[in-house]
Amino acid sequence: MSIMDRFRKKNEKYAKDFDKGDTPMPPAQRFVVLTCMDARLQPEAFLGMEIGDGHVIRNAGGRASDDALRSLIISSRLLGTQEYAVIHHTDCGMLTFSNDDLRGKLVADTGKDASHMDFLPFSDVDDSVREDVRRIRDNPFIPLDVDVSGWVYDVKTGKLREVVPAGR
Repeated sequence: MSIMDRFRKKNEKYAKDFDKGDTPMPPAQRFVVLTCMDARLQPEAFLGMEIGDGHVIRNAGGRASDDALRSLIISSRLLGTQEYAVIHHTDCGMLTFSNDDLRGKLVADTGKDASHMDFLPFSDVDDSVREDVRRIRDNPFIPLDVDVSGWVYDVKTGKLREVVPAGR
């Protein structure tokens, strides 16, 4: 039995009691979380979010990549979100390699050149949060009145810590 087969069986149980089918598409809290795909993070749980409260955008490192920005623009411009939280975390895998490390591995594993790809690794979690908050704020398609804050989630304690922007 595959992993997905096991999850599908759990979904059948979940769907039997599902009563949220009429939840409106726009998030009730007008809120978006941009966070890491790390399996140890459950942003809905550690923020106390319910179905329909907000959007959760996840990628490696929780980075404000072009695709994450695409989602944030759609969320604000078409669905009315007004607050974004960038949440990176302690013990992140993105701290463990450089672009050159991964590019070298890809060449060794596949024989293909990945020098055109930026995997957005970082060496300091607070600085990466500040960089992503700044990238979001500087995007001309994000409304100026959207509140953007940065945070670090501690995977050992479950606590959030706000990252103060540079210059404050």
